[in-house]
Amino acid sequence: MAQLKEIKSRLQSVKSTQKITTAMMMVSSAKLRKTQNIIQNLYPYEEKLSQLLNMFLSQEENFTTPFTKERPVERVAIIAFSSNTGLAGRFNDNVATKLKSVVDSYLHLGKENILIYTFGAKVAKAVTKMDMDVTEDYSDVSGNPSYEFAQRLAGDLMEQFLKEEIDRVELIYHHFKSKGTQVLLHEPFLPIELQGGVESHLEGLVEKSENKHIIPDYIIEPDRLTIMEKLIPKVLKVNLFTTHVDSVTSEHAARMTAMQIANDNADNLIEELTREYNKLRQESITNELLDIVGGTLGKY
Repeated sequence: MAQLKEIKSRLQSVKSTQKITTAMMMVSSAKLRKTQNIIQNLYPYEEKLSQLLNMFLSQEENFTTPFTKERPVERVAIIAFSSNTGLAGRFNDNVATKLKSVVDSYLHLGKENILIYTFGAKVAKAVTKMDMDVTEDYSDVSGNPSYEFAQRLAGDLMEQFLKEEIDRVELIYHHFKSKGTQVLLHEPFLPIELQGGVESHLEGLVEKSENKHIIPDYIIEPDRLTIMEKLIPKVLKVNLFTTHVDSVTSEHAARMTAMQIANDNADNLIEELTREYNKLRQESITNELLDIVGGTLGKY
């Protein structure tokens, strides 16, 4: 009987846990749909901005901008995106591991020359474990991407870069590909790499005939250089915002997948415990019947 009570208690515990994981999966699924809609609208916009920029670059071979200036790295800024809460599989661990690897590669600069900006309490905690200081912690806004906030942060980073207070800015985040696939990326934010070339960057804007390419002739006002000077900061701001939304979308997808796996494991455990409970209960009933029958035969 003691074993039966123990198994019954475990069954109730697993079922209660399953209710929690199911609720968390549904919440993550709802949040995923919301952020997925945002990211699906952002990708075409970001792509079109880059397409316009590259189109102008293809016709301005000697164009230069301070944002492309490569210089020896003496001070670096690293922006890492994670979540505030756990139960998302390896999502936060992957970011922390990658961040440690990147920080180790810059330790020769000295800890005071490595600026770490964190989005998410988990990665902020990981930075503390590395015996490093968090330059700025944006955990309070990590779950709610805002273009206004991304615009301010990107503007601040660009200003520091132009003043040569920092020589390089890098991003560590998860890129959302599908509900089951999120890819950890480590990308440069500043300086940016601009590439010209009609063939590579006018794809989609070039009408193809049988034997030749017809390059569209646009009327540009006020002029290409002025537009490019305004467009490059815009591209950087949109890029940072897209990165933030990408990370949040990946977080919800990772948590939804983790909770789905937890639910499946709970179903298997409930089935196993139920089978064991029924087996012990049947044995108990059989033993009781044998005792009754044995006692009755003993009277005769």
